[in-house]
Amino acid sequence: MQGTELQRPAAAHPAQWVLVAPEAATDPPKTPDSEPMFTRLRSPSTGKFWNREATLYLFNSGAQQLFEVKAFHEEYRSWFIGETVQQDGRLLFVTPMDPLFLILYYLIKADKEQQGKFQPLDQVVLDSEYPYCPLLLKCADVKQSIHHVTEEKEIGSQKFHKYSQEKTLKWLKKKVNQTVKALKSNNISVGERVQAPTFISGKQITDAEEDYVRYAHGLISEYIPEDLSKELSKYLGLPELTSPSPEPPLKKRKLSDVPVEAEEDYTKFNSSNLKNKKANSKMTAAQKALAKVDKSGMKSISSFFSSKPKASK
Repeated sequence: MQGTELQRPAAAHPAQWVLVAPEAATDPPKTPDSEPMFTRLRSPSTGKFWNREATLYLFNSGAQQLFEVKAFHEEYRSWFIGETVQQDGRLLFVTPMDPLFLILYYLIKADKEQQGKFQPLDQVVLDSEYPYCPLLLKCADVKQSIHHVTEEKEIGSQKFHKYSQEKTLKWLKKKVNQTVKALKSNNISVGERVQAPTFISGKQITDAEEDYVRYAHGLISEYIPEDLSKELSKYLGLPELTSPSPEPPLKKRKLSDVPVEAEEDYTKFNSSNLKNKKANSKMTAAQKALAKVDKSGMKSISSFFSSKPKASK
């Protein structure tokens, strides 16, 4: 395969990886110069080369179809291939990708720069940093499906296009609906994933229709700019998620946790002494005067109400 090479450990076998791909991705070329090719393209969500693996793509033979390449990687993983050890233990997944998602970036960019002027597609999908991006226009059905995201004008035998947000939102809604259908048909539960940011303990989580739409919207949003994702959310009628009220912060302890060193006799604060001190502090003037009276030989008033002891026989 031609094109951009994947970064590999220095001791890895050259130009060799382990990947899972559909047959269409590795069909033999019809001509020597049309074999499958790996290349890097701009991220469709940011327009930047922000993630090495997420922006790696594969054009199949003759660039008739685009595939996204993602890598599953764990440390200390290698492959045994025949009688050799493949040090690069990554597992690459190759999945079909709609090229319109990548073309959208250039259409939106041209619409802003050219103030909504109609242009030929081959003058829009150009990039000095990514010279292979014009191959997107060679993918099958692009010319037949480009009307989903653009307005068209035909002058003579040449067609001109400009970005249409209204058409794009309709097209993206279809993508969301297709994703919802796929999630349901594969019995994928999405309720917990969607409601996790607003999870309330004790509330039963179910897979509502809104949950499927919201989750599908999140998946599609990974391939479109953030501003367009927000517009799509409004177009789908998704209410904004509200976070639950945060738990009130715990009251700060007023006492220091630092142990206090004993610098005096703290036994004077024993409970018996404290009781006496507390009682004395509440005595009236008459009680204090009575306390000074000599009580020797006197009986307490409670002794008059106690039972008399039985006489011994």
